[in-house]
Amino acid sequence: MTVKQLELPALVDHCARLGIPAVGLWREPVAAYGLEAAAKLVRDAGLAVSSLCRGGFLTAADDEGRTRALADNRAAIDEAAALGTDTLVLVSGGLPAGSRDLVAARARIGEALAELAPYAGERGVRLAIEPLHPMFASDRCVVSTLDQALELAAPFPASQVGVVVDTYHVWWDDHAPAAVARAGATDRIHSFQLADWTTPLPEGVLNGRGQIGDGAVDMRAWRERVEATGWTGFIEVELFNDGLWARDGVEVLEETARRFASEVF
Repeated sequence: MTVKQLELPALVDHCARLGIPAVGLWREPVAAYGLEAAAKLVRDAGLAVSSLCRGGFLTAADDEGRTRALADNRAAIDEAAALGTDTLVLVSGGLPAGSRDLVAARARIGEALAELAPYAGERGVRLAIEPLHPMFASDRCVVSTLDQALELAAPFPASQVGVVVDTYHVWWDDHAPAAVARAGATDRIHSFQLADWTTPLPEGVLNGRGQIGDGAVDMRAWRERVEATGWTGFIEVELFNDGLWARDGVEVLEETARRFASEVF
């Protein structure tokens, strides 16, 4: 998504050229290119698929909405397995229309996980609950902290359900470092993503993730914090940014690789 202006073949070619070992894919461009073709494209380039984004949106209050969400998430799990990744990122969903009941919405996420976790486990896929910044709680994700995500994951084996540590969403939370340690100690860190927090936020907010090194987040400290738990997995950079998307995609990819080297390590 960081360079969504690049078609999949160009993305894969330039990642391989730059020594980037893995790519996190999104379902929409994979579907447009073809699931099996995308899997072969990445595999033939010698890259791994670090994660698939996204499943989730599990907070519907009506039977039809819940049934539709479960079916879509089962399809996403199957797609992740076909791509060869063991991680499906879940953005849990916001409040249903007309509702103000956060507790009930979070409870429905747990009920959905009870159905989806065994299905994912049978296919070698882990569900990674991503907490989003509280400004997204009403419309996109009622899970706002790592502590909340870990509470939802706790009833299930770590091999089936864990969490995403995304710097953009959790950097502000003074409880997050302890939650990272707890997640690492229980093998619940399933994805680690980087994006910077820059202000002023753009209109619409969603596409405000800054290039690493441009904002308030201490990327090196977060990398050290996560690695201190024993994490040895891939570190993704996921930027939603209209300014970056308006630029040449190869230029942005090369800049991101340089920033990763200078700001994270």
